[in-house]
Amino acid sequence: MGTRRRPPGSGSKDTRRRDEVGGRNGNDPGGGGGSSVIRLVALDADDTLWHNEPLFTDTQARFCALLSRHTDAGVIAQRLYETEIRNLQHYGYGVKAFTLSMVETAIELTGGRVTGDEVSEIVRMGREMLHAPVDLLEGVRDAVCRLAESHELIVVTKGDLLDQETKLARSGLGDFFTDVSVVSRKDRAMYEALVASRGLAADEFVMVGNSLRSDVVPVAEMGGHAIHVPYEATWAHEEIDATRLASIRYHTLPRIRDLPDLLLELSA
Repeated sequence: MGTRRRPPGSGSKDTRRRDEVGGRNGNDPGGGGGSSVIRLVALDADDTLWHNEPLFTDTQARFCALLSRHTDAGVIAQRLYETEIRNLQHYGYGVKAFTLSMVETAIELTGGRVTGDEVSEIVRMGREMLHAPVDLLEGVRDAVCRLAESHELIVVTKGDLLDQETKLARSGLGDFFTDVSVVSRKDRAMYEALVASRGLAADEFVMVGNSLRSDVVPVAEMGGHAIHVPYEATWAHEEIDATRLASIRYHTLPRIRDLPDLLLELSA
């Protein structure tokens, strides 16, 4: 269906470095920097705590079908992806940004001939995404409950503030987290500022998420503990050149239910 959504393992995405519980990057025989006291554990939200990517994939398919009388699905998907990337600097991430990009793509692809009914349908698709049920990944509730007994937990995620806050509330996990940070980008500078604002050393911080680009590489580069929990499909924008992984140390878990045990190992 084009370039927006890809399964793990496609392109340059590397999800193969793992074992049954605490898989590690091949350059990291002992883990992310040795034993240390872990004082703060941050978790990504979308596709780490709950399913999110299938919602975008399904909506993109509906969008392509809606415009199918104008051009083929591959062209529509490619143009939508290009529009999304172009609009990141204006709208950021999340459902609302995606919906605006769909409207813009429809106007551009049809030369302004898209009908009012078609635009209304696109807006309805976006509204349905915002109100979709929050479907937790298997093992998330038990893992978060166990972690909250021994660690301070926060959410660090990209997206729309209101959307992410309401999803966390509807997930039933909100009481386990002391803070929610919805950021415009996840890079080394953002993580360094987060750690510094809490008076922590980098190796006292853990980031857990499904994106190598956003959740793993910048944290590992600053000296924190990065834990990759791959999801079944990934947005093409989150892919990363495998050569960037060669010099960093991080852990990979096949499922989030193993996270509490890995953190015990890191703190031992």
